[in-house]
Amino acid sequence: MAYARTLAGNQTCRIHIYDVAAGRSTLVYTSADVLFEAPNWTAGGDLILNGDGLLWALPADGSGPPRRISLGGVPELNNDHVLAPDGETIFLSANDGHIYEAPLAGGPGRRITHEERMHFLHGVSPDGATLAYVGIEQQRWDAGNLWTIGRSGGPSTRLTAAGGPDDGPEYSPDGEWIYFNTERFSGNAQIARIRPDGTGIEQLTFDERVNWFPHFAPDGGRAVYLSYPPGTQGHPADLDVELRLVDGDDWREARTVVALHGGQGTINVNSWSPDSRRFAYVDYPVAG
Repeated sequence: MAYARTLAGNQTCRIHIYDVAAGRSTLVYTSADVLFEAPNWTAGGDLILNGDGLLWALPADGSGPPRRISLGGVPELNNDHVLAPDGETIFLSANDGHIYEAPLAGGPGRRITHEERMHFLHGVSPDGATLAYVGIEQQRWDAGNLWTIGRSGGPSTRLTAAGGPDDGPEYSPDGEWIYFNTERFSGNAQIARIRPDGTGIEQLTFDERVNWFPHFAPDGGRAVYLSYPPGTQGHPADLDVELRLVDGDDWREARTVVALHGGQGTINVNSWSPDSRRFAYVDYPVAG
């Protein structure tokens, strides 16, 4: 069964680059056929996205169309994929509920997870040795918790207990923290952080909006996250949302830099440029 998202008949998918210093976005690519999601940004200047359950590379400067990256032995993808620090490997979540490793240039993939729960990858430690993911057990989407697993596989380590749901775990560039979003503090998703050993959990945002997917720039100097309107349940598609920028680690002073129509797929994974000056995102406008 295919689960990949598709565009509505009057909808387009647009991939943008936001320049922090200039304070403006540049449109890179528009599609009325494939619903592209969740850009990463490679050291070589490509954006890596999923679309139609497949993996694609798109020049970040808009100089060419998306090209498919062929992977062997990897099921249909969802939109959780993260680049390894070596720049040659990508870790991927598939719609069978498991995490895979594959060459970024294409080739055969290797399944990492084998436990019964569903695994949704979001973070890779700076040394590339450990993956952080959301674990869903017994189809309890309202009770996701944070887990880590070694790159080579084996048993997972649970970081958070009941009280979530938790989602979007991503390592800070120095590896000292895992940043994520959670409903355990206020009933609506807020940004928080926890030590990689599961200690020191701390809430960082405190507003009425529903805040998801924190992503730090590689130099650690700023972060961006997705902010939904108050009352939003989960992280759905096709809403009027905001991208909020955090300077340093001062989450209480986050400021809106982009307002767009999107949500799911817009910025699910880290999409900062290697020089920490820009980030990529996707919106999904509907005609009329």
